[in-house]
Amino acid sequence: MRVKIKDTFEHNLYSLPPRVQGHYGIRMYRMTGENKYANASLIDLITISDRLSFYACSSDDKEFIRSQSLNELNKLKDMPGQRAQARYKATTPYPDFMFYADILLRYASRVDEFGFEGPCHDKIIAALKAKDLAPALTDKKMIKAWAAQLINYAYWAEQLGVGNYVAQYKKAFIKAYPDNKDKKLSKNQYRNKIYGMTHFIFAASNYYQYPVDAKEFKWILDYFDKNIDRILKDATEDIVTEVGISFLLAGQPDHRVVGITQEFVTKAFSPKHQMIPSPAGQRILSSGEHRNVLAMMLLDWPEKMHPGPYFYNIPSTRADIPMMVKRKKDAP
Repeated sequence: MRVKIKDTFEHNLYSLPPRVQGHYGIRMYRMTGENKYANASLIDLITISDRLSFYACSSDDKEFIRSQSLNELNKLKDMPGQRAQARYKATTPYPDFMFYADILLRYASRVDEFGFEGPCHDKIIAALKAKDLAPALTDKKMIKAWAAQLINYAYWAEQLGVGNYVAQYKKAFIKAYPDNKDKKLSKNQYRNKIYGMTHFIFAASNYYQYPVDAKEFKWILDYFDKNIDRILKDATEDIVTEVGISFLLAGQPDHRVVGITQEFVTKAFSPKHQMIPSPAGQRILSSGEHRNVLAMMLLDWPEKMHPGPYFYNIPSTRADIPMMVKRKKDAP
């Protein structure tokens, strides 16, 4: 099954949007360490470096921040679906949050993951240090709207050394989703809770680069073990797969939940489509890449993960590193 999914995506990789190619390449590199996946990963660095060069050097311009923040809010407003509208309503009280969190933090942390600093790096760091993201990160409505993304922001801030939000967010998350109120959660809200919990572990691993301490995340792993039946019933294939991967990142490959989630994901595979189709049964590679690359990871977890890719150390990518980034002094 894993090989069939891999063949489906790699035979069509260059027909996928650059962001999706990058997502696939980064995760496959971190699972295999094979340099061929660094080429797809480089597309991600090129894309985000270009974006960062547009935003970074104006990150101290109040009018620029205001206009770009409004643009981001309007994007949310114009998105279809209840989830997007819930995110828009929750974010409206924090009009510049998307600029600092979803633009500056997102792009700067990704460049940092690859061992680089982007343009106007010092200006970005100063802007992020001066902005207190805690009110938005700990807002119950925000957590209910997009729990997983908020924990990403909290860890990215710590990664860049611009804020200590993880402990505050954990406390707010547990308060927003107390276990004794699970029965009152709708299916969508339960999914949001589980998705958020997996991302505590994913973000702590720097997204499949390093193992995590099982003791630190015992509260999550124990919850998954205790509630696996409801998770299988109410969660999507993506989320179920992430639950299984959480145990692998915590060094527990023999835990019963790993086997249960592997069996679940295997049953979701469609021989007709040669992949795990969408919930509607469709074969859409661009939107299905996330669940399928996660499935490959769950079914064939490596003995060790491979941090990076660090393009400067790879001959096939070294010459094509974007000119607007520079290697960090402490880069591998």
